[in-house]
Amino acid sequence: MSKTYLPSQESLEHEWYVVDATDQRLGRLASEIAMILRGKNKAEFTPHMDTGDFVIVINAEKVAVTGKKRTQKLYRRHSGRPGGMKTETFAKLQQRLPERILEQAIKGMLPKNSLGKHLFTKLKVYAGSTHPHEAQQPKELKISTIPGEES
Repeated sequence: MSKTYLPSQESLEHEWYVVDATDQRLGRLASEIAMILRGKNKAEFTPHMDTGDFVIVINAEKVAVTGKKRTQKLYRRHSGRPGGMKTETFAKLQQRLPERILEQAIKGMLPKNSLGKHLFTKLKVYAGSTHPHEAQQPKELKISTIPGEES
C-alpha cells in the first residue's frame, strides 16, 4: 500500500513576495496571486494544507480593467438590515477604497472554507507604493498579465 507524501509544517518555508499592480489586468493578476497564496506553484503542494507564501500588493489603485467594466462593473455589499443593499461601480470604489477591489477578486479565487480564510490573511494590499513589511525582506515578483508583454 502506497502512502501519500505529506510535508511537515517545519519543512515548509513561507516566502514573502511583493507584486506591483500598476497597469496589470485585475482578473489575471488576482488568479496568479491566488495560486501563490495557495502554494500551487510549489512541488510540495497539498490541497488541505497551507503551503503558500505571503504576498504584498502595491499600487492597487493603478490596476486596470478592460472594456466598459470601469463604469458597468458593480460591487455589492449588504448591511444585514432590510433594504440594506449598497451598490458601487468599479470607478467609485477605486476612488474610495482601491484595496478592496483586488482583495475581493483574490478572495473569490481561494477555497470557501477555514483554509481559505487563513490564506486570505497572508495577503497584504496597499493603494500606494510603500508598505510596512521591509523587515520580512520581500522578493520582487514579476507578473505579466498583458498578453504579448514579456517580463
